[in-house]
Amino acid sequence: MRILFRAAWMPALLATITVFTIGAVTTDRFFSVANFSNVILQLSVISILSMAAGLVILTGEIDLSPGAAVSLLSMILATGIMRWDLPVPVAIGIVLVGGVVLGLVNGLLVTALRVPSFVATLGTLGIFSGVSLLFNGGSPITGLPEAFQDVFYARIWGFPVPLFVMILIILMLRYFLIRTVAGRSVYAVGGNRVAATLSGLNPNRTKLLAFAIAGALVGIAAVMFSARLATGSPNLGNGLELAAIAGAVVGGISLSGGRGHVLGALFGATTIVIVQNILNLNAVAATWQSIVQGLIIIAAVSIDSWRGNDVFKLRRWFEKR
Repeated sequence: MRILFRAAWMPALLATITVFTIGAVTTDRFFSVANFSNVILQLSVISILSMAAGLVILTGEIDLSPGAAVSLLSMILATGIMRWDLPVPVAIGIVLVGGVVLGLVNGLLVTALRVPSFVATLGTLGIFSGVSLLFNGGSPITGLPEAFQDVFYARIWGFPVPLFVMILIILMLRYFLIRTVAGRSVYAVGGNRVAATLSGLNPNRTKLLAFAIAGALVGIAAVMFSARLATGSPNLGNGLELAAIAGAVVGGISLSGGRGHVLGALFGATTIVIVQNILNLNAVAATWQSIVQGLIIIAAVSIDSWRGNDVFKLRRWFEKR
């Protein structure tokens, strides 16, 4: 029980196990190889976005623009490959740099102009969506080459490449947050900005770095999502910001900042993806899927608030035993 209440990611893991069990009971197609492959490929994108959202949330801020950023970056990528005849590696490099730039735009609005992150990223959500419509007259660009699709569908030792990309990002982000001064500063700034400042940290610099890294992760997700559908579209990222934030919050990353674990974001994203998969397998309408996702976010935030008070007392009770 001590392990259960100490591990920030344990509730998210329990949620994952619960929805996995529900999926196994509600449909016999859940355990099919094709379905598992589809879940892994979907998870590889959502988990990266959840980690990006979670990193920003750890600093005490929030980013509402990942979905719009994915749409814009996908259009830049498709335009570069199909219209400008750029080599695939060059186009991917431009998108990754573009992701960092978009993240820095959000970060500068929050740190330099002191715009609340909710308002700033709500504004950039509209800006990124609008700019993506300027490409190709607002129409999708399809038919991306097979060499680019291999970014998503190629396999190593029988496992899809996105799975390895996801694992690598988890390990790198975990190392950054725990083993580096800049990473530990993320927790310090999110936990108590005043105390962090008095300790000699620069909160604005830390937040700007978090937004930049989150932007790079969004760029990676945009490349993978575009490769999956072999298209760039101004509608490609619609709803992804909700899934990203839901994954982070369900994963136990506190919206108040300074508390959470990268594994929590992974398990939270897994929970969201499996829930979506179960609803799809049972032919539930997309409108109801959005409703369910919203209810999950509300429940997760409520649990986070409860855990910060009563569960803390309960945890201390167990630790004394």
